[in-house]
Amino acid sequence: MRVIICGAGRVGYGLAARLSQERNTVTVIDTSSDLIRKITNELDVRGVVGYGSHPDVLVRAGVSDCDMIIAVTYADEVNMMACQVAHSLFDVPTKVARVRAQEYLDNQWNDLYSRENMPIDIIISPEIEIGKAILRRLNTPGAFNVVPFGDGAVQMLGVEILEDCPIVQTPIRQIPDLFIGLHAAVVGIERDGELFAPTPDDPLEVGDRAYIVTQAAHSQRLLEVLGSHQTQARHVVIIGGGNIGTYVAEKLEGKSGMRVRVIERDKERAEKAAEHLTRTVILNGDAMSAEIQEEAGVANAEMVISLTNSDSVNILSAVLAKKIGAKHTISLINEVSMQQMQSELGIDMVIDPRSSTISSILRHVRRGRILEVYSLEQGGAEVIEGEVLDTSPMAGKALRDLSLGEGVAVGAVIANGDVLFPAPELVLKPGNRVVLMAEKGALENIVSMFRVSSDYY
Repeated sequence: MRVIICGAGRVGYGLAARLSQERNTVTVIDTSSDLIRKITNELDVRGVVGYGSHPDVLVRAGVSDCDMIIAVTYADEVNMMACQVAHSLFDVPTKVARVRAQEYLDNQWNDLYSRENMPIDIIISPEIEIGKAILRRLNTPGAFNVVPFGDGAVQMLGVEILEDCPIVQTPIRQIPDLFIGLHAAVVGIERDGELFAPTPDDPLEVGDRAYIVTQAAHSQRLLEVLGSHQTQARHVVIIGGGNIGTYVAEKLEGKSGMRVRVIERDKERAEKAAEHLTRTVILNGDAMSAEIQEEAGVANAEMVISLTNSDSVNILSAVLAKKIGAKHTISLINEVSMQQMQSELGIDMVIDPRSSTISSILRHVRRGRILEVYSLEQGGAEVIEGEVLDTSPMAGKALRDLSLGEGVAVGAVIANGDVLFPAPELVLKPGNRVVLMAEKGALENIVSMFRVSSDYY
């Protein structure tokens, strides 16, 4: 597949790395010659300096035989125009645009993106994706990450293994026997900075960050078994009243018994947030001030969520909130090196906006029957939901007989709406959905197993 990516920032770089590893032909466009030099030196991609919305630049990037254009620059308007030009002048089959401004995404303007007007096939809103990720974590307290699969029937939970976890040093294969009826398939372990797919004989160790696939209905029981279950937060303080903060506050204030307050430094933005929120208290002030945080009730807050545009503010305001008395904190952090300091800073959860955006785009980019994708640990692995087709090499085979290779762990199989535990003797049938984790080196083989062969048509 030939792909043009407009934008060589964090998201563009991540997408280029992922797609080039899978032997796609990738060209990256950016106005920064430094970013283009960096990405072409480090990845197997072509680079073009210029605006992705300019026809001559697209021609230099090879748009005439391009299968897909993905526009993820920092400017919504450039992303939208790049897709328009790619369609109107070059008839590119698939156009993807990242759009941040919520004004473009209001339901009343849906006709804007029709084929006759601005034919963008897939619009990715980072703010909404991040907001949904935060809400999932709030709804499943005790997990540092929660990702749905199988139309919500399955969840992948990220859980930190603590000293009081009762299954420490227990081989993974024994967990189902210890807790009858509990769906708990450990598909990934991050240990000492390395993420890997465990074998059935691997045990969990104290300090591990485990990724566990379970039925959604079993999530609370699983967290209780692991000793990670927490009470759901009812008093929440949000730092930052921008698009993400307002989205999260709006969803939370609709729940009974929920008390939400927002701290926003910019007066105009605070007033705009107040227009959208009816039951949320908006405080116009600096969240770096202990006095403002105390006025917002941080000392008694069960959760403080820092969602400003500044990594430093999100980090330091969370540290201050913990000092004042907040039970738990979540911070939105872009810089990877700062994310890795999470434990030293005492921040309970970190939201990586790049990961959320890349996962959303990959969901649509994968060829074949890849239904969902979620990127883990800066692309070290992916959790994938794929559908087994008649032509798939997986069809008609038991899980134990599949040639999945190393670095792959199956978490669940969904058959006719039923969620099945991945027992070795389970036979896959056409139409089944498989949820699995694959390390970076195993991805190409796994993706190929879900591809549609020419015989399918």
